Formats: sequence, C-alpha cells, structure tokens
Amino acid sequence: MTHELRLVMQVNGTEYHITTATNRTLAEVLRDDLGLLGTKIGCNKGECGACTVMMNGRSVVSCLVPAPQAQGAAITTIEGLAQAGKPSAVEQAFIEEGAVQCGFCTPGMVMSAEALLAGNPHPTDAEIVAALEGNLCRCTGYRKIIAAVRKASGNAG
Repeated sequence: MTHELRLVMQVNGTEYHITTATNRTLAEVLRDDLGLLGTKIGCNKGECGACTVMMNGRSVVSCLVPAPQAQGAAITTIEGLAQAGKPSAVEQAFIEEGAVQCGFCTPGMVMSAEALLAGNPHPTDAEIVAALEGNLCRCTGYRKIIAAVRKASGNAG
C-alpha cells in the first residue's frame, strides 16, 4: 500500500505544494510533477550524477533522495541557475570551453560545479576533480569540463 504526503518545498525560488506518494524520489517529483526535465535520471542508483541538484545549498543525487526528505527544503535545479535569461558563470564557461557534448551529464556536472564554487570559489584542479567524481560522462575526457570549472572560478590556466 502506497501512502501519500503533502510536500512543500521551494524549487528555484518558487514554493510548491505537491501531493505525492511517499515511495517516490526527489528526481521523480522534479521531472514528473514539476516538469523540470533538466534533472536527468541515468542510473537511478546514485552512481552517475546526472540527477544532481542542490538541496539546501548542498549537491545531492536526487534519485536517492526520498521525496519526504525534501519537505521544507530549498532545491535548485539546472533550470534555476540562469539569471535574467543569462547563463550562470559555470554554464557560460561550459559553453565557452566546449565542455558539452551529448549533454546528458551536463546538468549534473554543472550543478556539482556550482555547489563546489559556492563553498570554495577558487578550487585547485584536484579539488575540481574530487567534486566531480560522482558525475560520469561517456563523451569527454573530462579535460574541457575541468577547464570550464577552472574558468568559472577565475583560475585561468
């Protein structure tokens, strides 16, 4: 028997009141109920990072977050990064560095990079690599992704 709950959370600055089954994940709620399709579901096991979002300022793999844990949380998805129609510094750096190929992993990579830079505005390459460790990309060799995060941090190099 599936139980339902009334979930209240703030997503990309907007408060949502959603009735959902308690056995659903945050990724499912974001995609299916709110239509935020930038949150990708890849492995559905927390191993690929495609579903990474920020929850209360920390990056989380949303496929592993039970929906009830999002109660009262502040969630930021890839759709919430642009300001006044302009991409965030990380998104712009990904574009400029050519760090996007098929694009499936990109939202998760960007969200992990955003979380890193929020807590560590000038990370070393080793810190960038560590922050992106949970995000898998099958298209790139990660060099351009690391360069993009470095560029967004202001650490040209």
